[in-house]
Amino acid sequence: MKTNINKIFRSGLLLALAGTMTGCSSEFLEQDPLSFYEPATTYTTESGLQAALAQCDKQLKTYRIDGNWNNVGISTNYLMSDVGMYAKTDMGGGFQDNFDAKLTPTSGMAGGGDGNYMQRFWDQGYQMVKYANSILSYVDQVKGLSEETRDAYKGRAYFHRAYAYYNLCLQFGDIPLVTKLLTVPKRNYSSTSKDAIFSMLVHDLEFAVAHVPAQSKMQYVGQVNQEACEHLLIKCYLAIGDYKKAEDMATDLISNHGLKLMTDPFGTWQPSGNEKTWKVTRNVVWDLHRTPNIANPVNKETIMMIVNSNDQDFATYNVMRACFPHWSNSVIRDPHGMATPGNNIARNNGSYNDTLDWVRVAGRGIALNRTSYFYNKTIWNYDGETDWQDLRHNREVGNWMEMEDFKYNNPKSTCYGQNYQLYAAQDYTDANGKVLVHKGDILCSDTIRSWYPTPLYQLYILDQPNEDNLGANQFQGASGKGANGDMYLFRLAETYLLRAEAKFYQGNAAGAAEDVNAVRRRANAKKMFTTVTIGDIMAERARELYLEEFRQAEMARVSWCLARSGKTDEWGNHYDLNTWDKQEGTDLQGGSYWYRRCVTYNVFNHPYGKGQQGNQTFEYKINKHNLFWPIPNSAITANNRGQLRQNFGYDGYDASIAMWDNWQDAVADEDVTQ
Repeated sequence: MKTNINKIFRSGLLLALAGTMTGCSSEFLEQDPLSFYEPATTYTTESGLQAALAQCDKQLKTYRIDGNWNNVGISTNYLMSDVGMYAKTDMGGGFQDNFDAKLTPTSGMAGGGDGNYMQRFWDQGYQMVKYANSILSYVDQVKGLSEETRDAYKGRAYFHRAYAYYNLCLQFGDIPLVTKLLTVPKRNYSSTSKDAIFSMLVHDLEFAVAHVPAQSKMQYVGQVNQEACEHLLIKCYLAIGDYKKAEDMATDLISNHGLKLMTDPFGTWQPSGNEKTWKVTRNVVWDLHRTPNIANPVNKETIMMIVNSNDQDFATYNVMRACFPHWSNSVIRDPHGMATPGNNIARNNGSYNDTLDWVRVAGRGIALNRTSYFYNKTIWNYDGETDWQDLRHNREVGNWMEMEDFKYNNPKSTCYGQNYQLYAAQDYTDANGKVLVHKGDILCSDTIRSWYPTPLYQLYILDQPNEDNLGANQFQGASGKGANGDMYLFRLAETYLLRAEAKFYQGNAAGAAEDVNAVRRRANAKKMFTTVTIGDIMAERARELYLEEFRQAEMARVSWCLARSGKTDEWGNHYDLNTWDKQEGTDLQGGSYWYRRCVTYNVFNHPYGKGQQGNQTFEYKINKHNLFWPIPNSAITANNRGQLRQNFGYDGYDASIAMWDNWQDAVADEDVTQ
């Protein structure tokens, strides 16, 4: 039985708080991104290295979620994708709908408490870099370490830094490369090309794969292991175009590490809220996504997890609140015209009915982030037939919920206990014969926020604190201490899909289909492929990895891979490596693969992507240059003795600004200060 890494978090962070590491101060944790000005914290003992490594591990969670009450950070990577969109329609038509107009280097990056997290990804990404650099800068000075132990510390630090730069480059493009802690201020960084940075990541991760122990040789789960290093290296091999190495490493990870796709129910059984209201028939896909099962040694699909189930280090993960439809909203009417026919009713309420206990099943959603029509409908349809047997889209076993599965639970509704309707099935009149609702009238006036299906198996988390409170009516997810909000960082299903990509870029579409089918067979999907396009692989990623992958970042990587490999997309389009990330406009032609998928499969830039809700106007629009987010102006101005290159299409872009195209030169320049 492996021990949870929470023990390391507790001991490591207590060491840091106690000041047992020489030179530790609160400034170390408060450093502004890209300043890196204060003298580094010194790690002179192995306990100090362990505390720094524990902070790195914890930062993986902070990068993905930050305890925000209404949102989860990773959702930002879905707002400008084929899979998701911003849905909280009472935010004044804010930044999150028209990215073309509102996404600039000086505004719209932070988004506020309910907004996006673009600036936050920059800040937290460089925080992760800093923590990793702390280890790398001092590990050679710690006495008494064997070479094997020292190299394992280095390898884990390389992984953390590589994970940060992988996402930073795929979100922000060409960025400053920082590989060491400085003892004097440096304000003259230059940008480094993403090609050069990825070359460094491959170099570092190859070292990590060679020196970080496999999970079977480790006491704890939740630490960086050899398997996680291999998985991230596969992605980096794909990005630089080394497809054969990517395929071979994926094969090694799939075949030689004791990992396998889970095919039978296992682990801890957790029903969905109230089984009398919504019954889940036990199945492997449901069990695979129950948080207590992620760290379970029986689960051979986990490559690496993120621990979020310890009271001291717990971060609120209200994914049900952020992503479930606002089914109890007053914009929904019953067929007789009554508003709010569905309510969040606590168990100690006199009107409680345990067969209509929807708040414990589907949470108190506010629909900050919702899924697209493409995710909800298109990817489950083959040749005009909807696949309802796929366990990831299966209402019969309870994994998937449509809005029509809800039932009105407001006792004041004359339709109490009946299923929700989007359109009135007939005319409904009052006692005097007055027509209240006409046949065909829409009964939900805000279908953006309050009418879309839910992949319940992916998003449901037992809200233990509220479960223990009979008066609770705000079930959110992992809402507080005592809840289990553990998450996958990497699992084997994605490795199969990465190997499918590697085969596809090498011209082996039939071999790629075999890997896609391996994932589909486990899910009991109806259709199997004999050949696949890149679109088929991306659709399978959407089905399998919703809110696990950073969707926009992965779409950017695949766009890069298509341009580099010369392979066509599902529509037969080729992409030029010199221009794939440097196009402008909002028309439906041209752009990167990311752009084509967004405008083809989502509402962006289409007439039906613009609408009125109350006194608010929403216009879902993106520009081709929004493939990468702007470099924050705060980073550019802080670097006041050098020039960072702004991304193409944003104010301040200047192609003549020099940047490093070799990572070794960028590293050497870090010692040059002004």
